[in-house]
Formats: sequence, C-alpha cells, structure tokens
Amino acid sequence: MKDFSREKRITLLLCLMHRGQAKTRDHLGTLFIKRMASLHKAGKEELERVREQHRERTESLVSTLTEVLQSLQDDPQDAEAGRLVKATLAAHGGISDLLNDCEAVASCHGNNYLPLILKFFRRNSHRSVLFRVIDALRLDSTSEDRRLIQALEFVKEHRNLRGDWLPDEVDLSFAPEAWQRIIRVKKRVGGYEIARRQLEVCVFSCLATELKTGDVCIQDSDDFADYREQLLSWEECSPLLPDYLDEMDFPESGREFIQHLQDWMNGTCQAVDRKYPDCGDVVVINEKGEPELKKVRAKDPTADQKHLEQLILERMPERSILDILCNVEHWVRWTRHFGPLSGSDPKLEKPTERYILNTFTYGCNLGPAQAARHMRGLVTPKMLSFVNQRHITAKKLDQAIKDVINEYYRFDLPQLWGSGKTAAADGTKYDIYEENLLAEYHIRYGGYGGIAYHHVSDNYIALFSHFIPCGVWEAVYIIEGLLKNESDIQPDTVHADTQGQSTPVFALAHLLGIKLMPRIRNLKHRTFFRPFEDVRYRHIDGLFTETIDWKLIETHWKDLLRVVLSIKAGKISSATLLRKLSNYSRKNRLYKAFRELGRVVRTVFLLEYISDLELRQQITATTNKAEAYNGFSKWLFFGGESVIADNDPEEQEKAIKYNDLVANAVIFQNVVDLTAALRELTKEGYGFDSESVAALSPYMTSHIKRFGDYIIDMDNAPEPPEPELIFPESLPLEVSV
Repeated sequence: MKDFSREKRITLLLCLMHRGQAKTRDHLGTLFIKRMASLHKAGKEELERVREQHRERTESLVSTLTEVLQSLQDDPQDAEAGRLVKATLAAHGGISDLLNDCEAVASCHGNNYLPLILKFFRRNSHRSVLFRVIDALRLDSTSEDRRLIQALEFVKEHRNLRGDWLPDEVDLSFAPEAWQRIIRVKKRVGGYEIARRQLEVCVFSCLATELKTGDVCIQDSDDFADYREQLLSWEECSPLLPDYLDEMDFPESGREFIQHLQDWMNGTCQAVDRKYPDCGDVVVINEKGEPELKKVRAKDPTADQKHLEQLILERMPERSILDILCNVEHWVRWTRHFGPLSGSDPKLEKPTERYILNTFTYGCNLGPAQAARHMRGLVTPKMLSFVNQRHITAKKLDQAIKDVINEYYRFDLPQLWGSGKTAAADGTKYDIYEENLLAEYHIRYGGYGGIAYHHVSDNYIALFSHFIPCGVWEAVYIIEGLLKNESDIQPDTVHADTQGQSTPVFALAHLLGIKLMPRIRNLKHRTFFRPFEDVRYRHIDGLFTETIDWKLIETHWKDLLRVVLSIKAGKISSATLLRKLSNYSRKNRLYKAFRELGRVVRTVFLLEYISDLELRQQITATTNKAEAYNGFSKWLFFGGESVIADNDPEEQEKAIKYNDLVANAVIFQNVVDLTAALRELTKEGYGFDSESVAALSPYMTSHIKRFGDYIIDMDNAPEPPEPELIFPESLPLEVSV
C-alpha cells in the first residue's frame, strides 16, 4: 500500500470497507437465519420430550377407558352403568384429575411445536441478539406485499414494553394459521389482543423464511440483495435474444414455445404408451397407477477383466503423493497460476517447490504445523500459511485443476471410459467445527459439517466442486458447477442422486441446454402431469394425476428469458437464483413459472426413466463414479482426522479445491501409468479387448505410498545418553527487614 499514491490508497481502502460491510451484512443475515433455525429445532425436540413425559399418562388413560368399556360389556341398566363408570373413574383419581390428564395429552396432539419455541426464545439472550441483528440491517420487501415489514416495525416499536399483551392493531395475514391461533387471543370482555412475545417469535420466524426465499432483502448486501435488480432488463436482453434462441433452437414467441413444449411432451407420452406392452421386463404400472421398476442384477467382472487388472497392478510403480505432484508439474506446469495477488512475480525462494509443498499440505489436510514438522526444516508453518493466504485463491486452484483436466483429456484411455459429454454430481459430508457459519447438522449423514459437492465426468476426472452447508438443497448447485467448469470437457448431460433435482432445477437446466437426468428414489411418490385435461392414453393413463398450466408458463415467458440471459451474461449465478426459487415462497410468481415449466421437463424425463432400461443403467453407472470419487478424494484427505479445521468459509472452499487438485493429479498419474502398463502388456504378447480396458478405473490406491517414505539412517549417530539427573542448587533465601 505504501507504494501507491494517496488517491489510490484511499480508493482501495474505500473498496475494502464497502466489501467488508457487504460481507458483514451477509454474515448477519446468515446468523439470523441459523439462530431462528436453532430455535425451531429446540422447539421440535421439546415437543418430543413432552410427548415422552406424557406417554405414561396416555397409557393410564387408555387403561381407564378399557376398564370402563369392560364394565359395560354385560349391558347393565343405565343407573347401574352410571354407578360402575363413576366407580371406575374414582378408582383412577377422579374426574378432575383425569380431565387434567386428557388436556395435557391433547396439548401435544399433532406436530404444533410453535408454542414451545417461546421457552427458548427467552433464554441465552436470543431475543436481544436477534433485535440487535435486525437493528443493524436495512430490510425491505421485494414485492408490493409489505405486511411482514409493517409487522416488524410494530414489533420494534413495542419491544421495550413490559406487558405481555398488545392492542389488536397489526395485520397477521402474512403468518401461517398455526401462528395466528397462538398470537391473537380473544379477550374475556370481547375483542382480541396480541400476545407480544409470541408475535416477536412469529415475525422473526417468517422473516428468516422470507430472507431465504428472497421475498425480503437486505439493502447493500450480496447474498441477500434483491435478486430481481441483478437481472438484465428486457431492453438489455433484446440484443442477446436472437443468438440464444438460435443456439437453443427455441421458437421466438411465448405461444410458439408453449406449442413446442406441448408437442414434445405429448409425443413422449404417446411413444411411451405405444411401447409399454413390450416393457414388461422393465416397468409395470400397478392398480394404483404407480410405476414399479424391475430390478436388474449388476454385471459381475469377467475372468478376463480380473486377470487384466491383476496384471496391471503388478506393473504399477509405487509412488508417493509428492512424487506425483512433481511429475504432473513437469508435464502440465500447473503451479504457473499461483503467485502474489497483485499479479507480480513471486519473490519466494524456489517458488515451484513451495507451491507443490503447499498443495500437498492443504490438499491432504495435514495443516502447516504438522506438515512443517515432517519436512526437516525445509519450511516453517508460517511459510506454508503465508503462501496459502497470499499466493493461492480458489480461482487460481480452479485454473490449476483445469490444466490437469485438459492434459488428462488428451489421453486415449479416458475416451474408453466416457465421452466427457456426461457428468454426475454428488455430495459427501466433511466434518468441520460446529461454531462457524457453515456448520449445520446433517440428517442423512449424521453429525455437523459441510458438503463437498463434486461434479465428476463420466471419464472419472473431477470437473468442479463447491463446499456448501448441509441445510442447502444440493440441487441448487448442480447447474452452477457445469457453468463454472472451463475445461475442455464440457458435459451437456448431468446425473445426480435424488437430492440433485427439483422442478425449478429441471426448468432452468432445460433453458440452459443441459439435460438433467437424476437417479430417482421413491418413484411411487412422484407426480406425473398430463399435457391436456382431456387427453387419455391406453396403457399409461393411470400414471397421470394433474395437468400442466400452460397459461402460467406463457405469461412469464419473458421473465424466464430474462433469468436465463442474466445467468449466461454473468449478472447472477444459478445457485443464487435457485436458492430463492424454493417452495417456501408463497409470493414469488417467478418460482411458480419455473415450477410449472419444470413439471413439464421432469414428467418427460420420468417417462423416459421408467421405460428405458439402458438410460437407468447409464445414470447409475455415472452416479457410481461420482460416489467412488468421493471415497477416493477422502482417502487422500487423511490428515487432521479428516476434519476441516478452518472456520473461514473461503478457506473451507479452498481446502476442497486443494483436495481436488491432488486427487486429479493422482488420477492423471494413474492414467499415465495405466497407459504405460497396457503398452508393456501389448509388447509382451498379452491380448485384451476394449471392454476389459473400459472396466478399469483410475481410482487405484494400492500402489500409492500415502504417508511417504520411512528411511533408516544409521550413519547419523546420536549423542550418548546421560543417565544421571542433575538438580539445580537451591539458592539461599534473603529475608528483608
């Protein structure tokens, strides 16, 4: 900074302050959402505890009712029956106690945990912290509906009152009915009043939801800005439209686009209906109209494939990870992307070696302190940390990964594994410390952490990765990874697990020319939409339960185009948009349009999925490669008990990309060695076919010395040991007078 002029220093400082303030607002918004989520989680857990406590009461009440019914079995006279019932009730505590027990049990009926949140809202300064966060932010509605913002102002105006009740002067129609029943209470003398604390919890809960959906924005923020303002205007879109429509082969008008969709959807329905009688070994539609897929046994490796793999493993040279990184550097020069953020030449001694050591340190999760201890004074922890912070960014890691991918793609062997036109996206959980903005509890995986979401090509190489919170729907990032992938491998089809799909994602993928083909779980619970209300099909008609609203898609045709062209122009990311287009939003008309278009695309895919066995096998095979990559990359992430120790989200993202760089380097080295081994086998006269070679995988690890070399040096003689213990002489005590 001291080398810059005064004007430039001031400008840079202002830019830093602006970015810092925007980031702080993002963090405050995230903190607010997470704090409210934790309160709701505590309320649900409290409901379960209360239910457990009332279980004995429930059993006692059932026992009492059983005795009453047994006493009436012999059909006694009315007077006798009344006496028997009263005697039974008295024996179990009397009517008053039993009535109290019934009311206590009834209070836990259903899943309404909302009244229990207030208990935790008062604890641990939750209320004061949430108000402080709200005071620090400028919140506004992104639509004309300002009921929630007005309710928030009402709450802030009465925040310092000591009473529990407020006048019935606030519009509660923004809140779900369950909240309204708790907040608005009828007075004894007529009229209604508002429960103040419950209103605060309700407003904060709705505010957290609408911040996630984009119905409420934070001014001068990035993550919580009004995303509609980030879209291109229609005037800006008009010059870009002809090229986009030509590229996608879409009609020019909304009406023609709808006709195109209708023909495509109805044609697919008719084609599947015609071939259904021949699909008995693939799918059966039961009496309930639910598709039942026939299971196909996976093919076991043949004897020739096993023999070829054994021959190759015998010829694979042993290598350490550092050796591999050095080899790939000689071939690719991937470290050329690293350097000072200013763009000047690095002033490090032996920068290439330092960058390789740094990649090994962070890519294998050793951490600078642990790695430096094993490098015999070559580097210090501070040197490794300095290079990571000052010379390497997530973008530079992506560029280095891209170089490795492009060199890998030049080889013949990956072409036998896949064309590169298909990829799979899959996430795997990494443990991180609980006390940071990204950490969330993951129900499926168990425990706190974040998700490394990888896009893996059908020829095994990792194309792009994100590190995302556990609470985020993985489908949000499925398109973003393909759009940010700048390598020579450019897939146009992406497979994923069930978590990688939703109707808005199907719609956006279709508009971007990407074929989304996920693996579907719980197919019986998927809704099939028919193109027209009056159309019927001979064999598959039982599948369809609802009809597409074509008018909705046509009405928002221009809005859909604005979104897609804005994404292609880089004005807004697909992940940011899809986070807002969630089913939590009741106000977002754009979400409804994307959802309706997605229903068309997903229904067409589901019909192809249930009727095409080869498609299902391809989806499973490609998705399995992504899952195998998760295990392979974690095998290389062996340091620090595989826990990402940094609490900075940017450093967490870098840790995943470091790991991808190491993993892709090992994959590339394995392909080089596999190619050499196959050439050697050919020269030795061994015969093998392309099918056996295609069954191989570059995720081999048995020949890799993950922990390096352990060398005995007997020439380095230590000093002779001294068994005698020497105590320091005691000093005389001086007593001051």
